[in-house]
Amino acid sequence: MEKRLLLGDEAIALGAIRAGLSGVYAYPGTPSTEITEFIQTNKEAQERGVRSRWCTNEKTAMEAALGMSYCGKRALVCMKHVGMNVCADAFVNSAITGVNGGVVVLAADDPSMHSSQNEQDSRFYGKFAMLPIFEPSNQQEAYDMTASAFDLSEKLGVPVLLRVVTRLAHSRAAVECGESRPQNQLSPATDNTQWVLLPGNARRRYAQLIDKQKDMEQAAIESVYNDAVTISNSESAKPVGIIACGIGYNYVREALSDIRRTADANYAILKVSQYPIPVEAVKQLADASSEILVVEDGQPVVEEDVRKILGATYPVQGRLTGRLPRTGELNPDNVAQSLGMTNAPAFDPAKNLAARPPQLCQGCGHRDVYGALVEILKEYENARVFGDIGCYTLGALPPFRALASCVDMGASITMAKGAADSGLFPAIAVIGDSTFTHSGMTGLLDAVNDKSNITVIISDNLTTGMTGGQDSAGTNKFEAICLGLGVEPEHVRVVVPLPKNMPEIIQTMREEIAYNGVSVIIPRRECIQTAARHAREKNAK
Repeated sequence: MEKRLLLGDEAIALGAIRAGLSGVYAYPGTPSTEITEFIQTNKEAQERGVRSRWCTNEKTAMEAALGMSYCGKRALVCMKHVGMNVCADAFVNSAITGVNGGVVVLAADDPSMHSSQNEQDSRFYGKFAMLPIFEPSNQQEAYDMTASAFDLSEKLGVPVLLRVVTRLAHSRAAVECGESRPQNQLSPATDNTQWVLLPGNARRRYAQLIDKQKDMEQAAIESVYNDAVTISNSESAKPVGIIACGIGYNYVREALSDIRRTADANYAILKVSQYPIPVEAVKQLADASSEILVVEDGQPVVEEDVRKILGATYPVQGRLTGRLPRTGELNPDNVAQSLGMTNAPAFDPAKNLAARPPQLCQGCGHRDVYGALVEILKEYENARVFGDIGCYTLGALPPFRALASCVDMGASITMAKGAADSGLFPAIAVIGDSTFTHSGMTGLLDAVNDKSNITVIISDNLTTGMTGGQDSAGTNKFEAICLGLGVEPEHVRVVVPLPKNMPEIIQTMREEIAYNGVSVIIPRRECIQTAARHAREKNAK
């Protein structure tokens, strides 16, 4: 055993490598990015030939992992929670195809929306697909569970969802790391009917998935990650029952740490870190308790289940009842308050920290794009700019205030198209290079086919800037992609976003807005962060 200080993300990455990983497939997204980056730079993974390049989006990542699984190898798929929406088609159907080599799907959720559009809880996807879910409470479990998830995937023949939250993904702890196991041998599947989801095959596979539910339930019952603990100094009164899920268990432990030795300590705790939820354990806890408090970081997934298990008359508390906050992250303070510790200190960022909205880096090419846009928009009465996901989303904030929308990856082009269809002029889309290849290309094809009167700005900084400078799938290919999708060659324009080029950029925008059809402007200049990094690397050599 060696002991290492690891982020939760890094613990998962190392756990996967040492569980015999053959490939990681991912699209960068906070708070999941560090998993793939760790594997890319890890010496052991490099020596083993672990495949680790970034994918174009989460759906392609999931499908490639299934291809590796088909050949008997172990594959890890990584994404943030909204990426689950993108890969949902492949993910849900993978429960029916099943797997050959183990597949673990890592979803990193973002309660409090530190860098996200919503607080959706990926456990709903696991339940929807009827697949096992693991949810570590600390970094050690994150490491251990990754291997357990691969083992269970191959034992049951289904993918396994591994769910973490921002606070666990981006905090460090000491982790004891075991020995590596070898990668699986190449052994392509022999029963192709398993993988061909024609209705006849799919109905048979779906029935088998239903039959496996009892095995998943039994695995959760026997899991070392689900445990019951009693902290009670009372022999007469019934304790308060607590169901603590994932990192919520750590918050409960910290909240109760100061009262373990007091006379009024009276709690019975059921830790749940592997799903399906162990129903009998919940019933036993309820029989022994006066009420149940469900502590889960995210949406009330387990609280809703517990209410169904115990019935409407049993007192179940949690986010739905207001005992815990309905939105945002949990923490030891609000968990302590939910347990009646009214004197527990509470840290309120709104009272203790001045607001500092993020801004585009000084010298960023996106700044010059928005500078030109702000000027050109003054010439039109009803101009609207539809934005997308990336660093350039900050163009919605001062000093530019240029964007009218930002909904999901790739939505800028299709929203601009819909606005143009309604008669709005001019309708302008701003999308980044990585987002364009992720999910913007199909929208551009729709616009070309419909001869929509829109202007698309692909702000190309030659990287995936928002998540730290990962490779962008379409670098040096955007003109060819746009031409291939049918944009007229004379209306694919490239400019260099620099202050000295502002008159040229403004004139280019003016001309392409005036064109009655689909036009694409590509402002291209390397992200100043990656440019500085490349300069340091060059000087170091």
